[in-house]
Amino acid sequence: MTPAGEKLVSHAAGHRDRLRERFVKAGVDAVQDYELLELILFRAIPRRDVKPLAKDIIRVFGGLPQALAAPIERLTEIKGVTENAAIELKIVHAASIKLAQARVLDRPVISSWNDLLAYCRAAMADEKTELFRILFLDKKNILIADEVQQRGTVDHTPVYPREVVKRALEHAASAIILVHNHPSGDPTPSRADIEMTNQIQKAAAALNIRVHDHLIIGHKSEASFKGLGLL
Repeated sequence: MTPAGEKLVSHAAGHRDRLRERFVKAGVDAVQDYELLELILFRAIPRRDVKPLAKDIIRVFGGLPQALAAPIERLTEIKGVTENAAIELKIVHAASIKLAQARVLDRPVISSWNDLLAYCRAAMADEKTELFRILFLDKKNILIADEVQQRGTVDHTPVYPREVVKRALEHAASAIILVHNHPSGDPTPSRADIEMTNQIQKAAAALNIRVHDHLIIGHKSEASFKGLGLL
């Protein structure tokens, strides 16, 4: 390696050490989003200054959460993002979803409502296609299970009330919360959303299963059927 190359590697190593030390001493509040992304990229790209790449990724996707949620094929379209680097980001994203889920499973929904919303946002807000998720509650309103029942297209997810009720019975659930995302970003319920919710509510009520709410997750906000007076 030439002296210039050695100097570049030495500078990059020094920057990495200083950034890691700052993060270890002061935590997440001591680093900016692009620096946190650098820390993730260090593992996949060991001998290169990844600061410009981290800034490019955030610029392209509009933020760190959006970058972590992006599919591997979109990440690797950015020059310098290897498949290994993209996989590292997806691992972090999956871990963040699991952490958010752990804060709500086996807990009363009412007392952990903000955590529940945070989990739904983390899991669904940046998805590019519609997902339909069911949260199953016992008679004490404790969240006992969480499932994605259907995956759809950009603006449509087929939902079958019979299947929703069947899964509730299999979990011995006393109540359910319906959740789906709008990839457009606007969480306003559509007429189809309202009709589908009414069908599920009728099917569930016949078996003494209550539909507590239907949440629609947008990019930056969510809508609650209960809050809107639709349930």
